[in-house]
Amino acid sequence: MTDPVPAKAPSLPEPRRVALVHDWLTGMRGGEKCLEVLAEIFPGADLFTLLHVPGSVGGAITERHIRTSFIQNLPAAPRLYRWALPLFPRAVESFDLGNYDLVLSSSHCVAKGAVPGAGALSVCYCHTPMRYVWDRFDDYFGHKPWPLRQIIGWQAAHLRAWDRRTASRVHLWLANATVVARRIRDYYGVPADRVHIIPPPVDTTRFADAYRQPAPEGFPTGSYDLVVSALVAYKRIDLAVTSAIRAGRTLVVVGTGPEGPRLEALARDTRGSGRVHFARTVSDEALPVWYAHCRSFVFPGLEDFGITPLEATAAGRPVVAFRAGGALDTIREGLNGVFFDDQHPEALVAALADPRLDHGWDRSEMIAHAETFGRERYRAGMIRELATAWADHGGARR
Repeated sequence: MTDPVPAKAPSLPEPRRVALVHDWLTGMRGGEKCLEVLAEIFPGADLFTLLHVPGSVGGAITERHIRTSFIQNLPAAPRLYRWALPLFPRAVESFDLGNYDLVLSSSHCVAKGAVPGAGALSVCYCHTPMRYVWDRFDDYFGHKPWPLRQIIGWQAAHLRAWDRRTASRVHLWLANATVVARRIRDYYGVPADRVHIIPPPVDTTRFADAYRQPAPEGFPTGSYDLVVSALVAYKRIDLAVTSAIRAGRTLVVVGTGPEGPRLEALARDTRGSGRVHFARTVSDEALPVWYAHCRSFVFPGLEDFGITPLEATAAGRPVVAFRAGGALDTIREGLNGVFFDDQHPEALVAALADPRLDHGWDRSEMIAHAETFGRERYRAGMIRELATAWADHGGARR
């Protein structure tokens, strides 16, 4: 991973016409927080997205001119848009970007495939190549009935071919993590000098003093381990649930998703002296308190980056993380967490029993580490990369 960029960045002569392209606007997650900063850097930019659910994202995004694709008009699109995945390439290619000097995409699906105008500069901030057709196909579709899985597999092959073919439309790739940079090089054949790493922004300020507030009712300080996650299969929350019960720990799970009912059944059926409390939805005001008073934050999946471990670090609590993916960029063993090496309950049970989790963590050092991934660092890094790319490209189209 590259060293954190300094907070001070060169000025960016704004291109006269900027298009921001984002896959969809259906909630305020990590990708949307990145987009929010890009929108602040280019306040006059137009925003193109396949689908926009009104009220789902913050004002810095919605205050600008948002243009959607035909996906917006499909029946029940806000709920069922993912079923239109085979149509996404055609949707993103339908945007008319011929009059823009800079096309800046924020992509984890098809946004990077937007077609820039002749002579325009195309830069992609890549959260990951399409995980459901590359490295995570089985996680998303492995449980489907055989005939449907075969059809989806055929569609995935077409999407992979399109994804690889259209990668050449991007002049500069900005990856959010080391593992994502590697995927861009491997899947798309992009030369290493065209792939740079800028970690996404983490809002650390709201976590640092949360320990001064009372612990959540019924959960004294240090009495529970914590998971904050969407409840989807690839996050491996099932591993955290099983391991906590077997280890005799209390685990609090914050989050909702399609895996919720299965996880609750798993918690009932697993043998052991531990217990799992499903907190489901927690307010933005209450979430830092849950972080600040936990014994440890459990991060059992293989993530592209993972913002939640840094939120726990900003709150001064250690992370128990699977040694892979984005965690390798953010967790320093002994400074802000410990690793386990296999995604099996035995390995996580052993990690949860690590005596280091109960003492010896330097809150000030942890907060300082988290701040190296702060919002201003992301903004400064983006401005620096864009300024250099803009100058190398020759400025604006004449």
